[in-house]
Amino acid sequence: RAVLQFYPESSEHAILISECAAKVGFAGGIVVDYPNSTKAKKHYLVLSFERSYKAPQGLTGLEGALLNEGRSSGGVRVADKDPRKAAGKKSRGPPRKKKGGGKTKEWILHKKETQRKKGKDTRKDTKFTGRKRPMRF
Repeated sequence: RAVLQFYPESSEHAILISECAAKVGFAGGIVVDYPNSTKAKKHYLVLSFERSYKAPQGLTGLEGALLNEGRSSGGVRVADKDPRKAAGKKSRGPPRKKKGGGKTKEWILHKKETQRKKGKDTRKDTKFTGRKRPMRF
């Protein structure tokens, strides 16, 4: 028995794949989980050599939620959510860096000193090191 997940471009593609598998000699069929959803819809091709094998039914929204809650043994279970989201913040992507806390003159001088200790070639310190540049249009 084998189960393959695939993404057909249309329903005709799904039917064609199912018919080709039947011609070769496999029993089974196509199972669609969450058929009413556009984002969560998943297509599975269930294949078996047993002629009496019947493909299982797909999950709908309510049945899938109940099945996932009732499943306690085997597999991985995530217990709690991300604490940042629980605090009411909406995080979209990686956390952003704070502006203004960038490279100050002191930081640049310290960095140059550490590079010199490592033996790297570093430009000498001048009055222009770490200076503010005029705003550009």
